[in-house]
Amino acid sequence: MTMKILLPVDGSACALRAVDHLIAHLAWYSEVPEIHLLHVHPPIPIGRVQAHIDKETLHAYYLEESQSQLVEAQQKLDAAGRFHTTHIHVGQPAEVIARVAHELACDMIVMGSHGRGTVAGLVMGSVANRVLHLTQCPVLLVK
Repeated sequence: MTMKILLPVDGSACALRAVDHLIAHLAWYSEVPEIHLLHVHPPIPIGRVQAHIDKETLHAYYLEESQSQLVEAQQKLDAAGRFHTTHIHVGQPAEVIARVAHELACDMIVMGSHGRGTVAGLVMGSVANRVLHLTQCPVLLVK
């Protein structure tokens, strides 16, 4: 059975370090894992926006913005010859990451951590910290 790894990215240097880490350590796995690249776009507060923008325009915006955040990670995986499946979702990042990991039956989540430290993480509520609390599968955090 092939191992499934969820690789959430947001376009940040921190997320790209997680991509690099996974690529550099693929030899750890007995067989090449199935890689699922995920970008979660936070929802735009609906309210007045929907009065001026139709659903198709909003969907196109989310897609375009998400694709721009995925490009560098996709290029790194492609350059390493690593096939991956790309997923784009809209929602609260930690909740969506945990849900997608469960829906895809992922064996591990590999993600970047901004490494702000415990106090800053508690005050600001990091996505990585929330994912750790919401998911059942192991999470590898890359600083």
